Amino acid sequence: MNQQENDGYFKGRGAQLNTHNKFLKNKYVRDFEEGLDEPYLENSKTQFFNETPKSIVSESNSPDLSFMHSINPYQGCEHGCIYCYARNSHEYYGFSAGLDFERKIIVKHNAAQLLETYLNKKNYEPAVIVLSGNTDCYQPVEKKLKITRGLLEVFLKYKHPVSIITKNNLILRDLDLLAALAKSDLIHVNISITSLSEALRQKLEPRTVTAAGRLNVIKKLSEASVPVRVMVSPIIPGLNSHEITDIIKAAADCGAVDARYTIVRLNGAIASIFTDWIHKAFPGQAEKVLHQIENCHGGKLNDSRWGTRKTGDGQIAVSIQQMFALACKKYLTGREMPDYNLNRFVNQYGRQTNLF
Repeated sequence: MNQQENDGYFKGRGAQLNTHNKFLKNKYVRDFEEGLDEPYLENSKTQFFNETPKSIVSESNSPDLSFMHSINPYQGCEHGCIYCYARNSHEYYGFSAGLDFERKIIVKHNAAQLLETYLNKKNYEPAVIVLSGNTDCYQPVEKKLKITRGLLEVFLKYKHPVSIITKNNLILRDLDLLAALAKSDLIHVNISITSLSEALRQKLEPRTVTAAGRLNVIKKLSEASVPVRVMVSPIIPGLNSHEITDIIKAAADCGAVDARYTIVRLNGAIASIFTDWIHKAFPGQAEKVLHQIENCHGGKLNDSRWGTRKTGDGQIAVSIQQMFALACKKYLTGREMPDYNLNRFVNQYGRQTNLF
């Protein structure tokens, strides 16, 4: 049964409700609870569902993404980050973007085998593949299943470039593979830090590693010569926007060589999930934060405009961009992520790129 606080806030989860799945006719309702003799019982434990996909690499043609190829060994994410844009994709599986997203996780056990098949296509040309383009490849269940580790073993075997985005210190388990990939300029790691405040993190990203833990990841990876970028993402104006400089300084002190950011955008079901959450988690700040988000996206919470959806526009977005740029100039000048080496790739047909 869900353990609920007296103020109606569910601890340990990001979303506080299940929103309607637009692809389904049936809706979630709770009206029946009124008048019950005892609380309604529901399964609040995380459930795992096995999927056997026929392909594992997703290809995108989005004009404002820095990557075109990605792998997500898991769909749904137990981290429970309230703002996560990937929540909407859970509806394609028949689930809600709300609590279902963080309690019903789809697992792709055959990911490594599918990747090996993909890399061994006769005319395949190497291109950087991102792990966690949608959901975190190092979420808690990875400790047991080791699907991400299996993928890294394939990338190392074929000397193929890979980029990782995560906020979990479980990545340090695979430091041996990451260091080996780094020696051949085949790896970039992106560590997401949204806030240095533990009180905010506990509500914003309830099942994630602390900021101190993530800074330690940056430090350990950097000491092993694995290039690390800090992702100050997402920036939520009025909630964590004042921390931009402090986050970049802390990451730089630990060895980060680059930084990126995005401004939160609340597309699809995420708008109602986030709005419900912030009124429960920070009732005194809720309306101010929501209005400032709208200010960054043309008066709306959602934003699908190419070119501006990730960084926003308007006065607040401009001030965030300026603060970020100044922090990078102050703390990251002279540092940069190394270029990937695409010429090391060899599959069963031999070298696919020209060295000269």
